[in-house]
Amino acid sequence: MPSVHYHVKINEINIPKPLLHVIDYEYPLSERVRTLLRLESLFHKAFYFVALEDALQHHAALLALFEIIEVAGRADLKSDILQELERQRQGLENLRNNKAIDQDKLAEVLTEISQCLKSIHGLAGKLGQNLKEIEWLMNIKQRASIPGGTCEFDLPAYHYWLHIPSDERRAQLNLWLKPMLPIYQGISVVLKLLRESGAPQTVLAIKGSYQQMLNGRNAQLIKISLNQHQPYTPETSANKYALSIRFLEALTEHPKTCTENLEFKLTFCNL
Repeated sequence: MPSVHYHVKINEINIPKPLLHVIDYEYPLSERVRTLLRLESLFHKAFYFVALEDALQHHAALLALFEIIEVAGRADLKSDILQELERQRQGLENLRNNKAIDQDKLAEVLTEISQCLKSIHGLAGKLGQNLKEIEWLMNIKQRASIPGGTCEFDLPAYHYWLHIPSDERRAQLNLWLKPMLPIYQGISVVLKLLRESGAPQTVLAIKGSYQQMLNGRNAQLIKISLNQHQPYTPETSANKYALSIRFLEALTEHPKTCTENLEFKLTFCNL
Protein backbone atom coordinates (compact mmCIF):
# COMPACT_ATOMS: atom_id res chain seq x y z
CA MET A 1 0.00 0.00 0.00
CA PRO A 2 1.28 3.54 -0.68
CA SER A 3 2.40 5.49 2.39
CA VAL A 4 1.38 9.01 3.31
CA HIS A 5 4.32 10.26 1.26
CA TYR A 6 3.05 8.89 -2.04
CA HIS A 7 1.78 12.38 -3.12
CA VAL A 8 -1.12 10.67 -4.90
CA LYS A 9 0.60 10.13 -8.24
CA ILE A 10 -1.88 8.78 -10.74
CA ASN A 11 0.53 6.17 -12.11
CA GLU A 12 1.14 4.83 -8.59
CA ILE A 13 -2.56 4.56 -7.87
CA ASN A 14 -2.91 2.74 -11.21
CA ILE A 15 -6.02 4.47 -12.51
CA PRO A 16 -7.14 2.58 -15.65
CA LYS A 17 -6.60 4.53 -18.87
CA PRO A 18 -9.31 4.37 -21.55
CA LEU A 19 -8.54 2.84 -24.94
CA LEU A 20 -7.75 5.38 -27.63
CA HIS A 21 -10.81 6.45 -29.63
CA VAL A 22 -13.14 4.21 -27.56
CA ILE A 23 -15.55 5.37 -24.87
CA ASP A 24 -16.79 2.78 -22.36
CA TYR A 25 -20.20 3.27 -20.75
CA GLU A 26 -20.66 1.08 -17.69
CA TYR A 27 -24.14 0.26 -16.41
CA PRO A 28 -24.33 -1.41 -12.96
CA LEU A 29 -27.08 -3.95 -12.37
CA SER A 30 -26.87 -3.97 -8.57
CA GLU A 31 -26.77 -1.29 -5.90
CA ARG A 32 -23.51 -2.69 -4.55
CA VAL A 33 -21.69 -2.34 -7.88
CA ARG A 34 -23.25 1.11 -8.34
CA THR A 35 -21.76 2.19 -4.99
CA LEU A 36 -18.33 0.78 -5.87
CA LEU A 37 -18.32 2.66 -9.19
CA ARG A 38 -19.31 5.91 -7.49
CA LEU A 39 -16.54 5.54 -4.94
CA GLU A 40 -13.94 4.64 -7.58
CA SER A 41 -14.83 7.80 -9.49
CA LEU A 42 -14.64 9.97 -6.37
CA PHE A 43 -11.27 8.49 -5.32
CA HIS A 44 -9.85 9.18 -8.80
CA LYS A 45 -11.09 12.75 -8.57
CA ALA A 46 -9.50 13.18 -5.12
CA PHE A 47 -6.17 11.72 -6.26
CA TYR A 48 -6.10 13.98 -9.30
CA PHE A 49 -6.77 17.24 -7.46
CA VAL A 50 -4.52 16.45 -4.49
CA ALA A 51 -1.56 16.08 -6.86
CA LEU A 52 -2.04 19.64 -8.16
CA GLU A 53 -0.88 22.93 -6.63
CA ASP A 54 -3.61 25.55 -6.62
CA ALA A 55 -5.77 26.25 -3.58
CA LEU A 56 -8.97 25.85 -5.61
CA GLN A 57 -7.74 22.46 -6.84
CA HIS A 58 -7.18 21.37 -3.25
CA HIS A 59 -10.66 22.68 -2.46
CA ALA A 60 -12.00 20.29 -5.13
CA ALA A 61 -9.97 17.45 -3.58
CA LEU A 62 -11.49 18.13 -0.17
CA LEU A 63 -15.01 18.16 -1.61
CA ALA A 64 -14.30 14.77 -3.19
CA LEU A 65 -13.23 13.42 0.22
CA PHE A 66 -16.49 14.65 1.73
CA GLU A 67 -18.46 12.91 -1.03
CA ILE A 68 -16.53 9.67 -0.41
CA ILE A 69 -17.57 9.79 3.24
CA GLU A 70 -21.21 10.37 2.28
CA VAL A 71 -21.38 7.55 -0.29
CA ALA A 72 -19.47 5.06 1.87
CA GLY A 73 -21.65 5.84 4.88
CA ARG A 74 -24.77 4.53 3.14
CA ALA A 75 -23.64 0.91 3.02
CA ASP A 76 -21.73 -1.68 5.03
CA LEU A 77 -18.86 -1.13 2.65
CA LYS A 78 -16.04 -2.78 4.59
CA SER A 79 -17.99 -6.00 5.12
CA ASP A 80 -19.15 -6.15 1.49
CA ILE A 81 -15.63 -5.74 0.12
CA LEU A 82 -14.16 -8.29 2.54
CA GLN A 83 -16.81 -10.86 1.62
CA GLU A 84 -16.29 -10.38 -2.11
CA LEU A 85 -12.49 -10.50 -1.88
CA GLU A 86 -12.62 -13.67 0.24
CA ARG A 87 -15.06 -15.28 -2.21
CA GLN A 88 -12.76 -14.47 -5.12
CA ARG A 89 -9.69 -15.70 -3.23
CA GLN A 90 -11.31 -19.08 -2.54
CA GLY A 91 -12.42 -19.45 -6.14
CA LEU A 92 -8.99 -18.58 -7.54
CA GLU A 93 -7.21 -20.90 -5.08
CA ASN A 94 -9.02 -23.79 -6.78
CA LEU A 95 -7.23 -22.90 -10.02
CA ARG A 96 -3.75 -23.57 -8.65
CA ASN A 97 -1.90 -26.26 -10.61
CA ASN A 98 -4.40 -25.91 -13.47
CA LYS A 99 -2.21 -26.08 -16.56
CA ALA A 100 -4.67 -24.00 -18.58
CA ILE A 101 -4.14 -21.05 -16.23
CA ASP A 102 -1.16 -18.69 -16.19
CA GLN A 103 0.13 -19.55 -12.72
CA ASP A 104 2.34 -16.47 -12.43
CA LYS A 105 -0.61 -14.19 -13.16
CA LEU A 106 -2.78 -16.19 -10.77
CA ALA A 107 -0.20 -15.88 -7.99
CA GLU A 108 0.01 -12.13 -8.61
CA VAL A 109 -3.76 -11.69 -8.29
CA LEU A 110 -3.94 -13.87 -5.17
CA THR A 111 -1.14 -11.89 -3.55
CA GLU A 112 -2.94 -8.65 -4.33
CA ILE A 113 -6.18 -9.98 -2.84
CA SER A 114 -4.39 -11.22 0.29
CA GLN A 115 -2.74 -7.84 0.80
CA CYS A 116 -6.11 -6.09 0.44
CA LEU A 117 -7.75 -8.45 2.92
CA LYS A 118 -5.01 -7.87 5.46
CA SER A 119 -5.13 -4.07 5.06
CA ILE A 120 -8.93 -3.83 5.28
CA HIS A 121 -9.08 -6.14 8.31
CA GLY A 122 -6.68 -3.72 9.98
CA LEU A 123 -9.04 -0.76 9.60
CA ALA A 124 -10.83 0.51 12.68
CA GLY A 125 -14.20 2.28 12.46
CA LYS A 126 -16.06 3.51 9.43
CA LEU A 127 -14.49 5.06 6.36
CA GLY A 128 -13.71 8.73 7.00
CA GLN A 129 -14.05 8.51 10.78
CA ASN A 130 -10.69 10.30 11.06
CA LEU A 131 -12.16 13.32 9.26
CA LYS A 132 -15.36 13.40 11.30
CA GLU A 133 -13.27 13.99 14.42
CA ILE A 134 -11.81 17.23 13.02
CA GLU A 135 -14.36 19.92 13.87
CA TRP A 136 -13.25 22.62 11.44
CA LEU A 137 -13.33 20.13 8.56
CA MET A 138 -16.87 19.11 9.44
CA ASN A 139 -17.81 22.80 9.47
CA ILE A 140 -16.54 23.00 5.87
CA LYS A 141 -18.46 19.85 4.93
CA GLN A 142 -21.67 21.32 6.32
CA ARG A 143 -21.21 24.67 4.59
CA ALA A 144 -20.14 23.04 1.28
CA SER A 145 -23.70 21.80 0.73
CA ILE A 146 -24.87 25.44 0.56
CA PRO A 147 -24.30 27.23 -2.78
CA GLY A 148 -21.46 29.70 -2.17
CA GLY A 149 -21.31 28.56 1.45
CA THR A 150 -17.51 28.30 1.77
CA CYS A 151 -16.68 32.00 1.40
CA GLU A 152 -13.99 33.47 3.64
CA PHE A 153 -16.53 35.30 5.85
CA ASP A 154 -18.30 31.96 6.50
CA LEU A 155 -15.16 29.90 7.17
CA PRO A 156 -12.15 32.06 8.10
CA ALA A 157 -10.17 29.01 9.30
CA TYR A 158 -10.65 27.38 5.91
CA HIS A 159 -9.66 30.63 4.20
CA TYR A 160 -6.42 30.51 6.20
CA TRP A 161 -5.83 26.86 5.26
CA LEU A 162 -6.19 27.66 1.56
CA HIS A 163 -3.40 30.23 1.93
CA ILE A 164 -0.79 27.99 3.55
CA PRO A 165 1.93 26.58 1.21
CA SER A 166 0.62 23.97 -1.21
CA ASP A 167 3.06 21.33 0.06
CA GLU A 168 1.59 21.66 3.54
CA ARG A 169 -1.97 21.38 2.22
CA ARG A 170 -1.03 18.33 0.15
CA ALA A 171 0.63 16.66 3.15
CA GLN A 172 -2.55 17.11 5.16
CA LEU A 173 -4.75 15.85 2.34
CA ASN A 174 -2.51 12.80 2.00
CA LEU A 175 -2.77 12.25 5.74
CA TRP A 176 -6.57 12.34 5.56
CA LEU A 177 -6.56 10.03 2.54
CA LYS A 178 -4.21 7.43 3.99
CA PRO A 179 -6.75 5.55 6.16
CA MET A 180 -9.05 5.29 3.13
CA LEU A 181 -6.49 3.70 0.81
CA PRO A 182 -7.12 0.06 1.83
CA ILE A 183 -10.79 0.51 0.90
CA TYR A 184 -9.81 2.08 -2.43
CA GLN A 185 -7.43 -0.79 -3.19
CA GLY A 186 -10.14 -3.31 -2.31
CA ILE A 187 -12.63 -1.54 -4.58
CA SER A 188 -10.05 -1.49 -7.37
CA VAL A 189 -9.38 -5.23 -7.13
CA VAL A 190 -13.09 -6.15 -7.06
CA LEU A 191 -13.92 -3.92 -10.05
CA LYS A 192 -10.86 -5.12 -11.97
CA LEU A 193 -11.92 -8.75 -11.54
CA LEU A 194 -15.49 -7.84 -12.46
CA ARG A 195 -14.48 -5.97 -15.62
CA GLU A 196 -12.14 -8.75 -16.72
CA SER A 197 -14.81 -11.43 -16.22
CA GLY A 198 -16.62 -10.60 -19.45
CA ALA A 199 -15.79 -11.09 -23.12
CA PRO A 200 -16.88 -8.28 -25.48
CA GLN A 201 -19.09 -9.14 -28.43
CA THR A 202 -19.74 -6.91 -31.44
CA VAL A 203 -23.44 -6.22 -31.93
CA LEU A 204 -25.58 -3.94 -34.08
CA ALA A 205 -28.20 -1.43 -32.96
CA ILE A 206 -30.81 -1.21 -35.72
CA LYS A 207 -31.75 2.45 -36.19
CA GLY A 208 -30.18 3.20 -32.84
CA SER A 209 -32.03 0.55 -30.82
CA TYR A 210 -30.84 -2.78 -29.42
CA GLN A 211 -32.74 -5.36 -27.37
CA GLN A 212 -31.66 -8.70 -25.98
CA MET A 213 -33.55 -11.23 -23.88
CA LEU A 214 -31.41 -12.28 -20.94
CA ASN A 215 -33.43 -15.33 -19.86
CA GLY A 216 -32.15 -15.11 -16.30
CA ARG A 217 -28.54 -14.57 -17.37
CA ASN A 218 -26.53 -13.32 -14.42
CA ALA A 219 -24.68 -10.03 -14.83
CA GLN A 220 -23.59 -7.39 -12.35
CA LEU A 221 -22.25 -4.91 -14.88
CA ILE A 222 -22.88 -4.17 -18.55
CA LYS A 223 -20.22 -2.35 -20.55
CA ILE A 224 -21.05 -0.61 -23.82
CA SER A 225 -18.02 0.39 -25.89
CA LEU A 226 -18.49 2.95 -28.63
CA ASN A 227 -16.13 4.69 -31.03
CA GLN A 228 -15.77 8.25 -29.78
CA HIS A 229 -16.24 9.57 -33.31
CA GLN A 230 -19.81 8.27 -33.25
CA PRO A 231 -21.72 11.21 -31.66
CA TYR A 232 -24.19 9.12 -29.67
CA THR A 233 -24.67 8.10 -26.05
CA PRO A 234 -26.50 4.99 -24.76
CA GLU A 235 -29.67 5.11 -22.69
CA THR A 236 -29.78 1.75 -20.95
CA SER A 237 -32.41 -0.17 -19.03
CA ALA A 238 -32.04 -3.74 -17.86
CA ASN A 239 -33.36 -6.36 -15.48
CA LYS A 240 -32.90 -10.12 -15.15
CA TYR A 241 -35.17 -10.71 -18.15
CA ALA A 242 -34.17 -8.20 -20.81
CA LEU A 243 -31.69 -5.52 -21.87
CA SER A 244 -32.70 -2.47 -23.88
CA ILE A 245 -30.29 0.15 -25.25
CA ARG A 246 -31.30 3.28 -27.14
CA PHE A 247 -28.61 5.52 -28.62
CA LEU A 248 -29.32 9.24 -28.49
CA GLU A 249 -27.65 12.16 -30.22
CA ALA A 250 -24.95 13.60 -27.94
CA LEU A 251 -24.76 17.24 -26.83
CA THR A 252 -27.87 18.44 -28.60
CA GLU A 253 -30.51 20.64 -26.98
CA HIS A 254 -33.23 18.05 -27.51
CA PRO A 255 -31.56 14.63 -28.04
CA LYS A 256 -33.22 12.41 -30.60
CA THR A 257 -32.82 8.69 -31.14
CA CYS A 258 -30.11 7.70 -33.61
CA THR A 259 -31.62 6.76 -36.97
CA GLU A 260 -28.66 4.82 -38.40
CA ASN A 261 -27.46 1.29 -37.75
CA LEU A 262 -24.79 1.53 -35.08
CA GLU A 263 -22.11 -1.07 -34.35
CA PHE A 264 -20.79 -1.30 -30.80
CA LYS A 265 -19.23 -3.77 -28.36
CA LEU A 266 -21.29 -5.21 -25.53
CA THR A 267 -19.79 -6.93 -22.48
CA PHE A 268 -21.63 -8.74 -19.70
CA CYS A 269 -19.56 -8.88 -16.50
CA ASN A 270 -20.28 -11.09 -13.51
CA LEU A 271 -18.33 -12.45 -10.56
